[in-house]
Amino acid sequence: MDARFRTHILCLLIFTIPHTPLEIVAKTNRNIIFEIFPANTMSEEASSSSSSSSSSSSSSSSLPSGSRGGLFGAGGRFKGGTDPIMEKFNESINFDKRMWSQDIRGSIAYAKANERVGILTSTERDAIVDGLTRVHEEWSSGTFELRPGDEDVHTANERRLTEIVGPLGGKLHTGRSRNDQVATDTRLWLVEAERDILGDMKTLLIAAANFASDHIDVLMAGYTHLQPAQPVRFSHWLMSHVAALMRDAERLMQLVPRANVCPLGSGALAGNAFGVDRDYLASELGFEGVTSNSIDGVCDRDFVAEFLMWHSLLLVHLSQFAEDVIINNMLKCLHIDDAYATGSSLMPQKKNPDALELLRGKAGIAIGRSVGIMATLKGLPRAYNKDLQEDKVPLFDAVDTVKDCLAIATGVIVTMRPNPKMLLKALCPEMLATDLADYLVRKGVPFRETHHISGACVRLAEEQEISLDELTFEQLQNIDSRFEEDVMKVWDYEMSVERKSSIGGTSKARVLEQIEKCLAFASTL
Repeated sequence: MDARFRTHILCLLIFTIPHTPLEIVAKTNRNIIFEIFPANTMSEEASSSSSSSSSSSSSSSSLPSGSRGGLFGAGGRFKGGTDPIMEKFNESINFDKRMWSQDIRGSIAYAKANERVGILTSTERDAIVDGLTRVHEEWSSGTFELRPGDEDVHTANERRLTEIVGPLGGKLHTGRSRNDQVATDTRLWLVEAERDILGDMKTLLIAAANFASDHIDVLMAGYTHLQPAQPVRFSHWLMSHVAALMRDAERLMQLVPRANVCPLGSGALAGNAFGVDRDYLASELGFEGVTSNSIDGVCDRDFVAEFLMWHSLLLVHLSQFAEDVIINNMLKCLHIDDAYATGSSLMPQKKNPDALELLRGKAGIAIGRSVGIMATLKGLPRAYNKDLQEDKVPLFDAVDTVKDCLAIATGVIVTMRPNPKMLLKALCPEMLATDLADYLVRKGVPFRETHHISGACVRLAEEQEISLDELTFEQLQNIDSRFEEDVMKVWDYEMSVERKSSIGGTSKARVLEQIEKCLAFASTL
């Protein structure tokens, strides 16, 4: 029966008995649900996209209708079966399977730690480690098969281990909870992702710095409020975006040590009852230390929230870069390579900067992820709650988005071409009005006075409908007699940018200095 049709039937059955006492409704609905939705049917549908089992393996792993799969079988705490909708609602295997490698690493370390405190013999430890190594090989080769009852990657790996080594697999979890297990897996996964992203940022920073160096002599119009402001070097403009990305890389480096601490051994919340050596676990897994409180250890998701906040700021910076390039592309001051543009389905002439528009658009989604995780965390009571399962999808999506955006931004930069002719055309003499004021400052006139004098020159040029540099020496002297003939040298864009020689300025030497600092910083990533 079609799943959507079955859902319609279920909703009809539930809502047509509104006046029945709740306990009867619950019992009636449960019986109906398991008649319409056999638990194994729903589980098979949930896992069909991940793997397909042979007929023999399917029959051996099928669950009786209405039973519980995975960890919570018949005879334990629960005597009733799980609502198949709840089973689907509760499972996380479809997304947390990305942490299969980290989960196996954690289990291998935990097996070794359990042997050290006498929970396992050395023979049992070796058998479990060998079994987990085989599970790792199956994931790596793409032959690992998900089965009904594999609620999450932890239960899937433990189930497969037990199939390989028998009942001995049940000893692995002694003293461990999925609470500290998932916290460990997530930290391991994110630290690896953060270090990988730092490598991508290194590539971007080096590419941008070298591109800026290659175009060090190109001048362009600088804008504030999207109004002509002052001339700057094209490379100075590019390095302004690089400066923000360098801060992003620095912040990401600072996140790694806070994420790279080991919660394994915290148990469900109260700690480990068998004296497992948490420092040993941290060392085996490459952590820099252990979490200091077992309750906090299982529910702390600061490291996830910090990364999501970090990625939202990174994408804000990439969005600002994208907007600048879009505007300069529109003005024909920059050419975007065809590899990062698309056409129109109707208008043959169009070359749309879609890559940059997507960079700009993804920033909004990133901000939403950051706000979302904070909203999830803000009302949680202490220790683990299932709400924390909702950290994985935004986290995984954030990492994927960041890597994609960094790759696109790098590609855009190394393939775009500045158009010096159009960049020069965008310059206008009015951008040198401050230089005109500075001319009189160098002759001892207070800047507030020279600001008004230069403003009067701009007004006169506007009234005459000429550009500022077309004012004659006589006209300038009529405004202020302290102008001398050498004032006419002010109308030089190259001289203007070279005068901005303070640290961080747009003079050639200072921009080259910024480029060298960027390359030196990138070498540390």
